[in-house]
Formats: sequence, structure tokens, C-alpha cells
Amino acid sequence: MIEHSPILAPVVALVAWSLVMWVWMYATRIPAMARAKIDTKNLVGGTGSDLRQLIEPKAQWPADNYNHLMEQPTLFYAIAITLALLGWGDGMNAMIAWGYVGLRVLHSLVQVTTNRVIIRFSIFALSTLCLIALTLHAAMAL
Repeated sequence: MIEHSPILAPVVALVAWSLVMWVWMYATRIPAMARAKIDTKNLVGGTGSDLRQLIEPKAQWPADNYNHLMEQPTLFYAIAITLALLGWGDGMNAMIAWGYVGLRVLHSLVQVTTNRVIIRFSIFALSTLCLIALTLHAAMAL
């Protein structure tokens, strides 16, 4: 049996959460499009940002969050895999990685429910501190 680095578990968890948000996005967006009388069967072209003008803002929040999960977390994936490859993916680094994932999940929940910017920003800042710590640890390992 191949042993894996513990830091890979939060990587998989954040990917899984991103997929949950993908489902939430469409479960919210498709009914909003129907309420806005958008003819999806004949709709050609366009982007998600085009929908912003046509559907209610709260229905857009899950899509905004899904997009956010495709941004900074890509740095998390890179640094977590780097730490795993360097043999530094356990102990404190694994705990920091879980902290990052927990904060990103909390950020998602705030964004898709109340969307209070100051709360979202505070959670984002804390998660960024986790990312900075992981990056510093990877630099130390190198």
C-alpha cells in the first residue's frame, strides 16, 4: 500500500467543496433564469456576466463564489502539492491546510447566504494568512 501525504486530504476536500458549489450554482441559476423568462432552449452565446443584468443578485452569488473558488485556491493546490512532494505535508502544514479549507467553505457559505462583504473579506484575509504560512514553509523546505 502506498502511503500518501496528509496534506492531500484537504486538497481533495476543497475540490469536492468546489463541486458542491458548482451544483449549488446551477440549482440557483437555472430557476432564476426561468423566473427571468430567459429562453434557454434558444439562447446562443453570452457569458455568465451577461446573466448578472437579467437575474436577481442573490441568484448570482453562488456563481460568484464558484468563480472565487477557481482563483486563489489554485495557489493552495500548487503549494499543498509542493509540500506533499517535499515531504512536508504532515503535522502543522496539514493543520494549516485544513484551516484554509475550512475558511474557504465558511467564505462560500457567507457569500451565498448573507453576502456581507466585511465578513467575507475577514474570512478571506484569514485564509490568505494560511496560504502565506504554507508558502513560507515550502520556501523553507527548499
